[in-house]
Amino acid sequence: MTKAGSKGGNLRDKLDGNELDLSLSDLNEVPVKELAALPKATVLDLSCNKLTSLPADFCSLTHLVKLDLSKNKLQQLPADFGRLVNLQHLDLLNNRLVTLPVSFAQLKSLKWLDLKDNPLDPALAKVAGDCLDEKQCKQCANKVLQHMKALQADQERERQRRLEVEREAEKKREAKQRAKEAQERELRKREKAEEKERRRKEYDALKAAKREQEKKPKKETNQAPRHTNSNNRSPACAQCPLESPTRSRGTPGTVSCVRPAE
Repeated sequence: MTKAGSKGGNLRDKLDGNELDLSLSDLNEVPVKELAALPKATVLDLSCNKLTSLPADFCSLTHLVKLDLSKNKLQQLPADFGRLVNLQHLDLLNNRLVTLPVSFAQLKSLKWLDLKDNPLDPALAKVAGDCLDEKQCKQCANKVLQHMKALQADQERERQRRLEVEREAEKKREAKQRAKEAQERELRKREKAEEKERRRKEYDALKAAKREQEKKPKKETNQAPRHTNSNNRSPACAQCPLESPTRSRGTPGTVSCVRPAE
């Protein structure tokens, strides 16, 4: 790549007051570092070179007041071109520009602009006009700035709209997540309650079965033997051949066998 420092010698040698002429230098790259070291060079002519683009750090040359980039092959300007806030005169004649960066709206000091002979977007070309004389170039600067400010405002509104949409989408995602977590908590709570109820029923069933087991031996022990008919005899009558013993008038509560008289 050809740089001014290597082909055109020391840039200070080309500095004439506040003007630095690097036109017709066969440049395909801008010597930004060397230019930054010359803050007095507020007028810079880079016309009639082979520049296809400007490096991002070109926008650090905020001391520039007048800039001629005409008759190059520039396809676009850096996104931060609007940082050149002191720029008053800008010549972009005969390049390959289609659009301008939105930051162009920040060039509040711009008073003169030439965009002729560029394949501009139809809307931008209509705003720019013909730039055939000084008056038209001044009008071009004013109209293009207003146009770019409107585009910047539109882009900002669109950005805000997208942010709002993203915020609403995020809120919905968070609400959906909270609902899902609440549902999962409720499900776990219900399962826990069901498990607890199942265990309680098992516990009650075991307690009831245990009580039934404890009742059975006591019932059998408390039952006393009884004599019924011929079997309901006292031990004294057990060997008596009489089927129906006769209660005697002896000691109350005793039964004695009295053989009937023959």
